[in-house]
Amino acid sequence: MKVYPDSNRFRQIVRGKIKDNLKGYITRGEILGKQGKNVVSIPLPQVDIPRFKYGSQESGGVGQGPGEKGTPIDQDQQGMEPGAGEQAGDHPLEVDVTLEELAEILGEELELPRIEPKGDQRLTTDSDRYTGIHHTGPESLRHFKRTFKQSLKRQLSSGLYNPEDPVILPIKEDKRFRAAKQKAIPESSAAIIYMMDVSGSMGNEQKEVVRIESFWIDTWLRSQYKDIETRFIVHDAVSREVDRHTFFHLRESGGTKISSAYQLCEDIIKKDYDPALWNIYPFHFSDGDNWGGDDTTRCMKILKETLIPWSNVFCYGQVKSAYGSGQFLRDLTEEIPEEPKLLLSEINSRDDIYKSIKTFLGKGK
Repeated sequence: MKVYPDSNRFRQIVRGKIKDNLKGYITRGEILGKQGKNVVSIPLPQVDIPRFKYGSQESGGVGQGPGEKGTPIDQDQQGMEPGAGEQAGDHPLEVDVTLEELAEILGEELELPRIEPKGDQRLTTDSDRYTGIHHTGPESLRHFKRTFKQSLKRQLSSGLYNPEDPVILPIKEDKRFRAAKQKAIPESSAAIIYMMDVSGSMGNEQKEVVRIESFWIDTWLRSQYKDIETRFIVHDAVSREVDRHTFFHLRESGGTKISSAYQLCEDIIKKDYDPALWNIYPFHFSDGDNWGGDDTTRCMKILKETLIPWSNVFCYGQVKSAYGSGQFLRDLTEEIPEEPKLLLSEINSRDDIYKSIKTFLGKGK
């Protein structure tokens, strides 16, 4: 009995459930701790599989026998007392979904356009065209014409060929086989540079918002590019590059100097990512406080002269905190108006993550 149709049908049900609850997964961030290298475990609220349920013959059917208005149909439930029970309860079903499939669902639900990459990079793939010839190989790939010619040349050179009895008998050394040649195919690459304000006004909840949004941004961009490099910058009054774990768990305090992060981002791009070859995506998350108007002026200069021209898009997400003024978003809107490559998002709570992701990724750049 073939189970493939049932399996495919189940996958479709699961896919539908994930789409129905996608906004909840994004908002709660509950799947972030359940991701492996290529898959993530998704808790589904309930998957109902249609099935027949048989009752006892003695109980009768609907509409049979005596009964008063309001009498429960399932008589087995009568007499049950409230309190602790001994039966196992229902638990959410967890299914493993590949990150590629999760990205597909995200793209469908948020109506994200496919990205048209720029530039070529260093990845290679294997060609499946058998354009080469080897001396060894399986009989199924033996090249008859090459083998025949090699055998004929050997017999002619050794004087074994008889024109009156032209029998060509290949030996092992005559055999030639088709072989696949590896063809180098350049692929587009992308660099994601995350920057986050870790000053005293950015608390654990603000960092969790950034962590959740970064996961979904990563998931989508990795589905669009074969090769991705990710870098992390944290800043307060100064900036430094860190690893992923430190980026999301660092506790800092003190003032904020956003230009330090932008300058470090510019230095990283200059050193490692030629904008003509790489697709560059800087994401900056802050609560909008900055130290003085002079530093904001310096930020605008760096953005206008290098970071925005070099990037596919430059994304700024302002995360609301109880102590942040939110001024930097207003400064960006006033100083760099109507710039299509500058994407701005205001994230007042986890409910805004869904909209913010669409703002950043919905341009298809």
